Amino acid sequence: MKKTGKIIFILLVLVFLYAPILILALYSFTNATQIGAMRGFSLHNYVTLFTTPELQQMIVGTLLLAVGSATLATILGTTGAIGAFYSSRKTGTFINTLNEIPVINADVVTGFSICILMVVVLGIGKDTYLPLIVGHTALCAPFVFLSVLPKLKQMDPSMYEAALDLGARPAVALKDIVLPQISSGIVSGFALAITLSLDDYFIATYTKPATFDTISTYVVNATKGAQTTIKTALWALSTVIFVVVVLIVVSANVYAARQTKKEVKGV
Repeated sequence: MKKTGKIIFILLVLVFLYAPILILALYSFTNATQIGAMRGFSLHNYVTLFTTPELQQMIVGTLLLAVGSATLATILGTTGAIGAFYSSRKTGTFINTLNEIPVINADVVTGFSICILMVVVLGIGKDTYLPLIVGHTALCAPFVFLSVLPKLKQMDPSMYEAALDLGARPAVALKDIVLPQISSGIVSGFALAITLSLDDYFIATYTKPATFDTISTYVVNATKGAQTTIKTALWALSTVIFVVVVLIVVSANVYAARQTKKEVKGV
């Protein structure tokens, strides 16, 4: 009975998590104009998604923003984690505490404060992309920090010191000894940063130029309008994003499993 109850509970959780997404995916392959009015099979939504210039520009712009801000956040977060790890105990604790505040802080506060700093204090116009890039970098960097730091703690710190004792320069020891051992944490942080940038709404709303939209801001604005074809095309976009995420997660898990098998065989 206990085993059956556990299975039922897990199934209910899975249904709760994935049923809405699967329903949305199902409707993306129909001619329905609203959820609840099922119609015949059609690829109209996907044709609209990939042939509408407005949607194409929005998707490409969002991806470029996500990759660019994630790259900057990965550099800053990795550098910060390494600095905190090799600092004194008090300094490292202070840096860790400062890093936790943006993680807990509400996105709307971060977005509004960056808007005031960049536009009002520094005089940088919102017609530029700089406030948006700074905002997304500030959003993602603390999470990269948290992804890299555990890998540093798992690393043997004596290897870096041994490389210095053998005559390696600090930069060379960092590149050849430290970075290879924390590469999985860096990759995880980069992937998480891309996800956070794609998902963000509040920071983008406060910092983006008026002529630019991310997926999140575009979806919110589109649901308020009356363009039914655009609304239903966003069902297709949601399905494509979900499928891509599933493929990435499965590929990452398969790769990690193969690497573990190789390490076990090597031992």
